[in-house]
Parts: sequence; C-alpha cells; structure tokens
Amino acid sequence: MNFSQQNMALLIILLVITNCYILCKSTDPTDGFTNVQLTEENFKIQRPYDVPLEERYSYQNGTHRLWVYADDKPHDPNSHTQPRTEIRITGLDYSSGVWQFEGHAFVPNGTSGATILQIHGASKGATTIILRIYGGEMRYYSGQVIATDLYDKWFRINLIHDVDEGNVTVFLEGVQVFVTGDQGPGDLYFKCGVYAAPANISYYMESRWRDIKIYKKCG
Repeated sequence: MNFSQQNMALLIILLVITNCYILCKSTDPTDGFTNVQLTEENFKIQRPYDVPLEERYSYQNGTHRLWVYADDKPHDPNSHTQPRTEIRITGLDYSSGVWQFEGHAFVPNGTSGATILQIHGASKGATTIILRIYGGEMRYYSGQVIATDLYDKWFRINLIHDVDEGNVTVFLEGVQVFVTGDQGPGDLYFKCGVYAAPANISYYMESRWRDIKIYKKCG
C-alpha cells in the first residue's frame, strides 16, 4: 500500500467514525420505547376549586393552555398546597419499569416560580422531580439551572424515569441536559401545566402544551 492509499484508507476510517458519532449523538430519546395510546380520559385537569374550568384552562387547535394566579385557591378545599392548573395524566400510574413523558411546551415571558412539569410520587417526599421556570430559566426544583432562554418559544421536552435504576433524565430538543437520582419508588404519575412554587412567584403564571405523549420501555 503506497502513501496515497494509506491516506485514503485513513480518511475512510475517519469518515466512518464521524458518521457513527453523529448517528449516536442524534439518537432520539424515544428510541426503544413504545408509545402508549392516550385518550381524553387520561387527561384530568386540576384547577382552583372555586372557579370554572374555562377560567383557567382552554384547548384549541391541539394546544392546552393553562394559567393560574398567585392568590388562587388550591385545587381541593381540603388542600393546603399552592395554586395550580395542571394536567394530571391518569390511568397510567406506575411503580416500576422505564416510563417517558414527551411534550412541546411554551412559557410566556413573565411567568416565574412555576412548576411546568413534574413526576408526582416518591418514597421520600411528594415528588420525584420538579422542573420550574424562573426568569426564563428551567431549574431542578429551585436549585440547579438546567436550561436558559426558554421564554416565548416552543420547546420539546422529554422526561425519562427509570424506576428500577433509580434515575431521571431530562432532554430538551432531543439533547440530554440533566440526569439525577430519583426519590425512591411510589405511586408515580406525570403532571404538566403551572403549579406555583412556595416563594418568589409571579402573580400570573401560564404554560401551553401540545403533542403530549407517554412512552414505556418494554422488555
């Protein structure tokens, strides 16, 4: 093999490695998962108990719009939690396996201190993970910043919970941005919308959602 042939062989090897790297990096987070069929029965809207549904929620052209005010009542007269307007995914509670939420979210400028996505349930505490918006940043609860500059744009979010391995992974636009341990098994389910944080919240809070899907890894 002469020098030119060696260079050509090396170039081919580099191209193969590069293509494999690109393919690996572009793997969709839903690969290997099975889409679980959703119906209207799976979407339960939780809202302040003393107002009609249409005053805190709308559904038009495939988009769920949910909003709440800082001085709203909780979703239940016996609850002492913060105000919320959330979609609670029902009929798909889980306690084991690998489950995934996918949706496209939109948060208008000004909404701050609002949980837009969570996994409810855990053996330690009430939730496995909470994703909150503060000033256009997405945070893990009120702590670590996961993403920035999220106001006034649609973004795809995927949230994977591997109960058996005890971890949760967050993807934005198909890119992994955060991994954390969970809080132990429990009666687990997904929720999205707006749920006010305990402190430092805007008076008005809103999020919009479309293309909500649930996936499960089988086998």
